Amino acid sequence: MMFSVFQVSRKGGRERNEDRMGYCYTRDAALFALADGMGGHPEGEVAAQLALQTVSSLFQRQARPTVDDPHAFLTHALMAAHHQIVRYAGDKGMLDTPRTTLVAALLQDGHAFWIHCGDSRLYVVRDGQLLTRTRDHSFAEHPAASESLGGPPTANRNILFTCLGSPVRPIFDHGGPLRLLQGDRLLLCSDGLWGTLPEEVIVAGVAQAPVAEAVPDLVERALRAGGARCDNVTAIAFEWETPGAAESAFGVSTDSISDGVFASTIQAGPADASADELDDAAIERSIAEINEAIRRSAARRG
Repeated sequence: MMFSVFQVSRKGGRERNEDRMGYCYTRDAALFALADGMGGHPEGEVAAQLALQTVSSLFQRQARPTVDDPHAFLTHALMAAHHQIVRYAGDKGMLDTPRTTLVAALLQDGHAFWIHCGDSRLYVVRDGQLLTRTRDHSFAEHPAASESLGGPPTANRNILFTCLGSPVRPIFDHGGPLRLLQGDRLLLCSDGLWGTLPEEVIVAGVAQAPVAEAVPDLVERALRAGGARCDNVTAIAFEWETPGAAESAFGVSTDSISDGVFASTIQAGPADASADELDDAAIERSIAEINEAIRRSAARRG
Protein backbone atom coordinates (compact mmCIF):
# COMPACT_ATOMS: atom_id res chain seq x y z
CA MET A 1 0.00 0.00 0.00
CA MET A 2 1.39 3.38 -1.01
CA PHE A 3 0.11 6.91 -0.48
CA SER A 4 1.43 10.46 -0.16
CA VAL A 5 0.15 12.45 2.80
CA PHE A 6 0.49 15.91 4.32
CA GLN A 7 -1.26 17.60 7.24
CA VAL A 8 -1.23 21.05 8.81
CA SER A 9 -3.24 22.99 11.38
CA ARG A 10 -3.02 26.76 11.87
CA LYS A 11 -4.56 28.94 14.54
CA GLY A 12 -6.76 31.70 13.18
CA GLY A 13 -8.18 34.59 15.15
CA ARG A 14 -9.61 32.38 17.89
CA GLU A 15 -8.35 32.25 21.47
CA ARG A 16 -7.13 28.67 20.97
CA ASN A 17 -6.93 26.07 18.26
CA GLU A 18 -9.46 23.33 19.05
CA ASP A 19 -8.85 21.38 15.82
CA ARG A 20 -7.07 18.02 15.88
CA MET A 21 -6.01 15.73 13.03
CA GLY A 22 -3.74 12.77 12.33
CA TYR A 23 -3.35 9.41 10.67
CA CYS A 24 -2.22 5.90 11.51
CA TYR A 25 -1.57 2.76 9.53
CA THR A 26 -0.65 -0.90 9.51
CA ARG A 27 0.77 -2.87 6.60
CA ASP A 28 -2.60 -3.12 4.82
CA ALA A 29 -4.84 -0.39 6.23
CA ALA A 30 -4.69 3.32 7.03
CA LEU A 31 -6.95 5.61 9.03
CA PHE A 32 -7.12 9.40 8.62
CA ALA A 33 -9.15 11.50 11.05
CA LEU A 34 -9.93 15.15 11.77
CA ALA A 35 -11.98 16.69 14.58
CA ASP A 36 -13.00 20.29 15.23
CA GLY A 37 -13.86 21.08 18.86
CA MET A 38 -16.96 23.23 19.00
CA GLY A 39 -16.95 26.72 20.44
CA GLY A 40 -19.72 27.75 22.81
CA HIS A 41 -19.13 24.61 24.87
CA PRO A 42 -16.32 23.85 27.34
CA GLU A 43 -13.06 22.15 26.41
CA GLY A 44 -13.65 21.64 22.70
CA GLU A 45 -9.99 20.77 22.25
CA VAL A 46 -10.40 17.94 24.78
CA ALA A 47 -13.40 16.57 22.88
CA ALA A 48 -11.46 16.65 19.61
CA GLN A 49 -8.42 14.98 21.15
CA LEU A 50 -10.51 12.30 22.84
CA ALA A 51 -12.23 11.56 19.53
CA LEU A 52 -8.94 11.06 17.70
CA GLN A 53 -7.37 9.04 20.50
CA THR A 54 -10.38 6.75 20.68
CA VAL A 55 -10.65 5.98 16.95
CA SER A 56 -6.87 5.55 16.73
CA SER A 57 -6.80 3.18 19.71
CA LEU A 58 -9.59 1.04 18.28
CA PHE A 59 -7.86 0.95 14.89
CA GLN A 60 -4.67 -0.25 16.54
CA ARG A 61 -6.54 -3.05 18.28
CA GLN A 62 -8.70 -4.18 15.38
CA ALA A 63 -6.57 -3.66 12.25
CA ARG A 64 -4.69 -7.00 12.19
CA PRO A 65 -3.60 -5.80 9.66
CA THR A 66 -7.08 -4.87 8.29
CA VAL A 67 -10.43 -4.45 10.03
CA ASP A 68 -13.08 -7.11 9.46
CA ASP A 69 -15.91 -4.77 8.43
CA PRO A 70 -14.94 -1.18 7.53
CA HIS A 71 -18.38 0.40 7.96
CA ALA A 72 -19.02 -1.43 11.22
CA PHE A 73 -15.59 -0.42 12.51
CA LEU A 74 -16.12 3.26 11.65
CA THR A 75 -19.55 3.26 13.29
CA HIS A 76 -18.20 1.64 16.44
CA ALA A 77 -15.22 4.01 16.56
CA LEU A 78 -17.40 7.11 16.20
CA MET A 79 -19.86 5.97 18.85
CA ALA A 80 -17.02 4.98 21.21
CA ALA A 81 -15.55 8.48 20.79
CA HIS A 82 -18.94 10.01 21.61
CA HIS A 83 -19.26 7.83 24.71
CA GLN A 84 -15.77 8.70 25.91
CA ILE A 85 -16.49 12.44 25.64
CA VAL A 86 -19.77 12.19 27.54
CA ARG A 87 -18.18 10.00 30.20
CA TYR A 88 -15.34 12.53 30.56
CA ALA A 89 -17.92 15.25 31.23
CA GLY A 90 -19.75 13.04 33.71
CA ASP A 91 -16.57 12.12 35.58
CA LYS A 92 -15.70 15.81 35.96
CA GLY A 93 -19.22 16.81 36.98
CA MET A 94 -19.48 19.28 34.09
CA LEU A 95 -22.79 21.08 33.54
CA ASP A 96 -22.21 21.09 29.79
CA THR A 97 -20.43 18.52 27.65
CA PRO A 98 -17.42 19.17 25.42
CA ARG A 99 -18.40 18.71 21.78
CA THR A 100 -16.67 18.10 18.47
CA THR A 101 -17.19 17.20 14.85
CA LEU A 102 -15.44 14.17 13.37
CA VAL A 103 -14.59 12.98 9.89
CA ALA A 104 -12.56 9.80 9.34
CA ALA A 105 -11.48 7.83 6.29
CA LEU A 106 -10.30 4.23 6.22
CA LEU A 107 -8.21 2.77 3.39
CA GLN A 108 -7.87 -0.96 2.88
CA ASP A 109 -8.02 -3.48 0.03
CA GLY A 110 -7.67 -0.64 -2.47
CA HIS A 111 -10.89 1.05 -1.33
CA ALA A 112 -11.79 4.10 0.75
CA PHE A 113 -14.55 4.16 3.36
CA TRP A 114 -15.49 7.17 5.45
CA ILE A 115 -17.80 8.45 8.17
CA HIS A 116 -18.60 11.95 9.41
CA CYS A 117 -20.61 13.78 12.02
CA GLY A 118 -20.94 17.57 11.91
CA ASP A 119 -19.38 19.89 9.35
CA SER A 120 -15.78 18.77 9.04
CA ARG A 121 -15.63 17.61 5.43
CA LEU A 122 -14.10 15.00 3.18
CA TYR A 123 -13.52 15.78 -0.53
CA VAL A 124 -12.64 13.19 -3.17
CA VAL A 125 -10.87 14.58 -6.25
CA ARG A 126 -10.22 12.47 -9.34
CA ASP A 127 -8.68 13.67 -12.62
CA GLY A 128 -8.99 17.27 -11.51
CA GLN A 129 -12.70 17.05 -10.75
CA LEU A 130 -14.71 16.76 -7.55
CA LEU A 131 -15.99 13.19 -7.42
CA THR A 132 -17.92 13.57 -4.16
CA ARG A 133 -17.87 15.28 -0.79
CA THR A 134 -19.62 14.85 2.53
CA ARG A 135 -22.73 16.87 3.33
CA ASP A 136 -22.64 18.84 6.57
CA HIS A 137 -25.09 18.01 9.31
CA SER A 138 -26.43 21.54 9.21
CA PHE A 139 -29.86 22.92 8.42
CA ALA A 140 -28.43 24.53 5.30
CA GLU A 141 -27.25 21.21 3.82
CA HIS A 142 -30.20 19.15 5.10
CA PRO A 143 -33.30 21.32 4.55
CA ALA A 144 -35.65 18.56 5.66
CA ALA A 145 -34.09 18.70 9.11
CA SER A 146 -35.40 22.23 9.56
CA GLU A 147 -38.93 20.92 9.87
CA SER A 148 -38.26 17.64 11.67
CA LEU A 149 -35.81 19.13 14.19
CA GLY A 150 -37.19 22.65 14.47
CA GLY A 151 -34.44 24.41 12.57
CA PRO A 152 -33.28 27.99 13.14
CA PRO A 153 -34.16 31.04 11.04
CA THR A 154 -32.64 31.25 7.58
CA ALA A 155 -29.82 33.52 8.79
CA ASN A 156 -28.55 30.78 11.10
CA ARG A 157 -28.97 27.75 8.87
CA ASN A 158 -25.27 26.81 9.13
CA ILE A 159 -25.91 25.75 12.73
CA LEU A 160 -25.24 22.04 13.26
CA PHE A 161 -27.98 19.72 14.44
CA THR A 162 -25.60 16.98 15.61
CA CYS A 163 -22.08 16.44 16.92
CA LEU A 164 -20.11 14.15 19.20
CA GLY A 165 -20.46 14.81 22.92
CA SER A 166 -23.99 16.21 22.99
CA PRO A 167 -26.52 14.62 25.37
CA VAL A 168 -28.30 12.93 22.44
CA ARG A 169 -27.22 10.12 20.13
CA PRO A 170 -25.15 11.60 17.26
CA ILE A 171 -26.32 11.43 13.66
CA PHE A 172 -23.67 10.35 11.16
CA ASP A 173 -23.28 9.34 7.52
CA HIS A 174 -21.13 6.74 5.78
CA GLY A 175 -19.40 6.91 2.39
CA GLY A 176 -17.81 4.26 0.18
CA PRO A 177 -16.60 1.78 -0.63
CA LEU A 178 -14.83 3.76 -3.32
CA ARG A 179 -12.36 1.89 -5.50
CA LEU A 180 -9.19 4.01 -5.48
CA LEU A 181 -7.39 4.80 -8.73
CA GLN A 182 -3.86 6.09 -9.26
CA GLY A 183 -3.75 9.79 -8.38
CA ASP A 184 -7.03 9.94 -6.45
CA ARG A 185 -6.81 12.59 -3.73
CA LEU A 186 -8.85 12.80 -0.56
CA LEU A 187 -8.95 15.91 1.60
CA LEU A 188 -10.25 16.09 5.17
CA CYS A 189 -10.67 19.64 6.47
CA SER A 190 -12.32 21.76 9.14
CA ASP A 191 -14.85 24.48 8.34
CA GLY A 192 -12.08 27.04 8.71
CA LEU A 193 -11.00 25.97 5.21
CA TRP A 194 -14.22 25.34 3.31
CA GLY A 195 -16.04 28.20 5.05
CA THR A 196 -13.50 30.68 3.71
CA LEU A 197 -12.51 29.37 0.28
CA PRO A 198 -14.95 28.59 -2.56
CA GLU A 199 -15.34 24.91 -3.38
CA GLU A 200 -13.84 25.32 -6.85
CA VAL A 201 -10.71 26.86 -5.31
CA ILE A 202 -10.34 23.96 -2.90
CA VAL A 203 -10.80 21.35 -5.63
CA ALA A 204 -8.39 23.10 -8.00
CA GLY A 205 -5.82 23.46 -5.24
CA VAL A 206 -5.99 19.78 -4.35
CA ALA A 207 -5.94 18.70 -8.00
CA GLN A 208 -3.14 20.83 -9.38
CA ALA A 209 -0.27 20.29 -6.94
CA PRO A 210 1.20 17.47 -4.85
CA VAL A 211 -0.50 17.23 -1.47
CA ALA A 212 2.66 18.46 0.27
CA GLU A 213 2.24 21.74 -1.63
CA ALA A 214 -1.54 21.88 -1.95
CA VAL A 215 -2.39 21.52 1.75
CA PRO A 216 -0.21 24.30 3.19
CA ASP A 217 -1.06 26.58 0.26
CA LEU A 218 -4.81 26.18 0.77
CA VAL A 219 -4.50 26.69 4.52
CA GLU A 220 -2.50 29.89 4.03
CA ARG A 221 -4.98 31.18 1.46
CA ALA A 222 -7.85 30.53 3.85
CA LEU A 223 -6.11 32.39 6.68
CA ARG A 224 -5.46 35.39 4.42
CA ALA A 225 -9.02 35.41 3.11
CA GLY A 226 -10.49 35.06 6.59
CA GLY A 227 -8.53 37.97 8.00
CA ALA A 228 -8.16 38.78 11.68
CA ARG A 229 -11.33 36.90 12.66
CA CYS A 230 -10.57 33.77 10.65
CA ASP A 231 -11.45 30.43 12.20
CA ASN A 232 -8.72 27.87 12.85
CA VAL A 233 -7.80 26.08 9.63
CA THR A 234 -6.87 22.39 9.59
CA ALA A 235 -6.45 19.98 6.69
CA ILE A 236 -5.00 16.58 5.93
CA ALA A 237 -4.84 15.16 2.41
CA PHE A 238 -3.51 12.01 0.82
CA GLU A 239 -2.91 10.80 -2.72
CA TRP A 240 -3.35 7.16 -3.60
CA GLU A 241 -0.41 5.56 -5.38
CA THR A 242 -0.83 2.23 -7.13
CA PRO A 243 1.92 -0.40 -7.01
CA GLY A 244 4.77 0.40 -9.37
CA ALA A 245 4.21 4.17 -9.26
CA ALA A 246 7.18 6.38 -8.41
CA GLU A 247 7.12 7.14 -4.68
CA SER A 248 6.89 10.85 -3.86
CA ALA A 249 9.00 12.72 -1.32
CA PHE A 250 6.13 12.55 1.20
CA GLY A 251 5.09 9.05 0.25
CA VAL A 252 4.40 6.24 2.67
CA SER A 253 4.98 2.64 1.66
CA THR A 254 3.67 0.08 4.10
CA ASP A 255 4.90 -3.02 2.27
CA SER A 256 7.81 -3.62 4.64
CA ILE A 257 5.75 -3.29 7.84
CA SER A 258 5.49 -6.51 9.81
CA ASP A 259 2.30 -7.96 11.24
CA GLY A 260 1.35 -6.29 14.50
CA VAL A 261 3.25 -3.06 13.75
CA PHE A 262 1.30 0.19 13.99
CA ALA A 263 2.45 3.73 13.10
CA SER A 264 0.60 6.89 14.10
CA THR A 265 0.85 10.68 14.13
CA ILE A 266 -2.01 10.87 16.64
CA GLN A 267 -0.91 11.65 20.17
CA ALA A 268 -1.56 8.60 22.31
CA GLY A 269 -3.88 8.82 25.27
CA PRO A 270 -4.03 6.59 28.33
CA ALA A 271 -4.84 2.97 27.58
CA ASP A 272 -8.57 2.51 28.13
CA ALA A 273 -10.20 -0.78 27.26
CA SER A 274 -13.58 0.63 28.26
CA ALA A 275 -13.90 2.23 24.82
CA ASP A 276 -14.92 -1.25 23.70
CA GLU A 277 -17.12 -1.87 26.73
CA LEU A 278 -19.32 1.22 26.99
CA ASP A 279 -22.91 0.32 26.18
CA ASP A 280 -26.02 2.40 25.63
CA ALA A 281 -27.11 1.93 29.25
CA ALA A 282 -23.84 3.42 30.52
CA ILE A 283 -24.04 6.39 28.19
CA GLU A 284 -27.68 7.02 29.11
CA ARG A 285 -26.74 7.06 32.80
CA SER A 286 -24.00 9.62 32.12
CA ILE A 287 -26.38 11.79 30.10
CA ALA A 288 -29.05 11.57 32.80
CA GLU A 289 -26.54 12.66 35.45
CA ILE A 290 -25.47 15.67 33.36
CA ASN A 291 -29.07 16.69 32.66
CA GLU A 292 -29.96 16.37 36.35
CA ALA A 293 -26.99 18.58 37.28
CA ILE A 294 -28.15 21.17 34.75
CA ARG A 295 -31.70 21.02 36.17
CA ARG A 296 -30.46 21.54 39.74
CA SER A 297 -28.25 24.46 38.66
CA ALA A 298 -31.17 26.12 36.87
CA ALA A 299 -33.41 25.64 39.91
CA ARG A 300 -30.85 27.33 42.15
CA ARG A 301 -30.59 30.30 39.78
CA GLY A 302 -34.38 30.57 39.71
